Amino acid sequence: MSSAYAPRRRFLTRAVAGAAIAACAPVWGQFRVEISGVGATQIPVVVLPLRDESTSGVRIAEVVRADLARSGLFRLIDVVETSMDERSTPNLADWRARGADALIAGSVSRLPDGRFDVRYKLWDAVRGEELLGRSQTVLTADLRLAAHRIADGIHENLTGERGVFSTRITYVVQQGRQYSLVVTDADGESAQVAVNSPDPIISPAWSPDGKSLAYVSFESQKAVVWVQDTGTGSRRMVANFRGSNSAPAWSPDGRTLALALSQDGLTQLYTMPATGGTPKRLTNSRSIDTEPVYSADGRTIYFVSDRGGGPQIYRMAAGGGGTERITFDGDYNISPTVSPDGRMLAYISRVSGAFKLMTLELGGGAVRTLTTTRDDESPSFAPNGRLIVFATRVDGRDVLMTSTLDGRIKTRLLTSGADVREPAWGPFGR
Repeated sequence: MSSAYAPRRRFLTRAVAGAAIAACAPVWGQFRVEISGVGATQIPVVVLPLRDESTSGVRIAEVVRADLARSGLFRLIDVVETSMDERSTPNLADWRARGADALIAGSVSRLPDGRFDVRYKLWDAVRGEELLGRSQTVLTADLRLAAHRIADGIHENLTGERGVFSTRITYVVQQGRQYSLVVTDADGESAQVAVNSPDPIISPAWSPDGKSLAYVSFESQKAVVWVQDTGTGSRRMVANFRGSNSAPAWSPDGRTLALALSQDGLTQLYTMPATGGTPKRLTNSRSIDTEPVYSADGRTIYFVSDRGGGPQIYRMAAGGGGTERITFDGDYNISPTVSPDGRMLAYISRVSGAFKLMTLELGGGAVRTLTTTRDDESPSFAPNGRLIVFATRVDGRDVLMTSTLDGRIKTRLLTSGADVREPAWGPFGR
């Protein structure tokens, strides 16, 4: 995100430390998840503890249950039952009588080489049949990922849509005067630090293949765009032109970055090769144009401009040309992000002095307010389009939340002793 229209980019104006940050992650603690709200239509499911999962050190069934609950599509039924596994033959009519539409059971076994064999089955209690049976052989470090993949399999089989539980998110952590770009699982666990810096980091953006992150760093005492390999940690400077270099956004094919540059005066939109090179100017307005984002098909760029007197969201062809205004409700609309199916725009709007997460059905649909918080920013769609992650401020702390598209189910991701902001949800694939 460019700081031009940021509703609460306070940390950009703070003094920052000059000392280098140690390579280890800052002590900001693990996430804990609070889920609030009730979905309109939910599938009632039972997820039983996996036999011998205690030997692995990870409560896999609990991770699966939390994933499913966070999606807003499932209602978890609590039962006292631990004797089943994937080899059992359950009385599905009995489970149906107990209110379950689906049943999940399985087991965990330690192999001689130290890895774990994780198995599970999914039964349809309504139709009285087995739907799915799978196994994974994983290292200890990948047990939580195995649990997320189980939840993904359940989600896809019961809803027909891919789950996003094994995907990743990235966000910026500030603790005191230290800044870190962090990558975690979609539930905020298994954190890895990509970058530590005494200077601000903003605007992280995933490449379409999930192998790279573009972001803006102020380590050169100005805004510069970097691209970093998430596997090796190697990085390269791709935009360090005169003035500010900000708001990188990847094209769907991963070959191009759209970004906001002020090299010729006012901040305008440009594109350039993702590997670096000469930028091509897209806009030539007498206003500030910033925060570009591609549509999923790569044909359109949405962006923010104050050419109408205040910041509003516009769109144009990815190669430049004529523009079309998209937002009309309110006098301050920023931070656009487009759903993977191209049907919905999420953004931040100032409403009665508060900054709220909004959605707009593109093509003449309705505007919806999703939140009751007052300081929302940086929305990002999950790759299946079912959830939105965003930053907000609660009880004096900067936190991350996810919301279902109807706003009914919220998940608050809490940390201890740190502010978190600027989330971006990664693509499918791991």
